[in-house]
Amino acid sequence: MNAAAWPVSIGTAARRAGVSARMVRHYEALGLIAGVARTDSGYRQYTAADVHTLQFIRRARDLGFSMEEIAELLALWHDRSRASSQVKRIAQSHIESLSARIAAMQSMQRSLQTLVACCQGNDRPDCPILDDLAGPGAH
Repeated sequence: MNAAAWPVSIGTAARRAGVSARMVRHYEALGLIAGVARTDSGYRQYTAADVHTLQFIRRARDLGFSMEEIAELLALWHDRSRASSQVKRIAQSHIESLSARIAAMQSMQRSLQTLVACCQGNDRPDCPILDDLAGPGAH
């Protein structure tokens, strides 16, 4: 992208970063994007560095990092004196969180598979799926 194309509007920045303008405003409100210039009429103007930061945030969101983790990762990204061990610690913690969530979802899947296997799926009203959802002693 040539220098003449910068700065750009929020819509252009959002499009280039692969996020919505609403999310750009949200990230700015959270302080993830700081110091965005404005025109005399108040329109935001984004630089190539701002768009690069938005792309960083989008990729981190795609990997499931929380906003708090993203803020930490952004600070480390901008800190050239950082230790990579700090970044690895955040990523490792996120992996552990993902593993726990995956295990919980697999457990839900197994429970539902068992319930579906027990359901006759016919014209009769009795349904073990609804009975399980209603809990013990519902009827």
